Amino acid sequence: MSKVDKDQVAEEYKKRQDDFSEEDVTEVLEDEDKIKSKFEKKGALKRYIDDVQILFNLIRDYANGHYKEIPFNVVAAIGAALIYVLSPLDLIPDFIPVIGYLDDAAVIAFCLNLIEKDLVAYKLWKNTKIK
Repeated sequence: MSKVDKDQVAEEYKKRQDDFSEEDVTEVLEDEDKIKSKFEKKGALKRYIDDVQILFNLIRDYANGHYKEIPFNVVAAIGAALIYVLSPLDLIPDFIPVIGYLDDAAVIAFCLNLIEKDLVAYKLWKNTKIK
């Protein structure tokens, strides 16, 4: 497989999102350092490091009860994408040179596209809290 099949990515992503539960929010936050380290070191993922930080901030604010203006399916979408990056069972095994992280990057991009409106609303909310 030399490129990522978008339909396969969408199908795998949807399955993982549907399986994501409230308890999984804690798991994602516990794995934050491991997940972020993959983004910091891997070529295809590096471009998403800032986005991933925002996604973790959103999940943390949701888990702490600070930001509840978001439907759980959006939280599940984010969590499923982040956990996918850690999973050894994905569409393209990570150990394959050059293309091993393309599917991970595709899942993150798919997630960001899917939740774009909610992410903009969160960023606006977050900016009002910082000031």
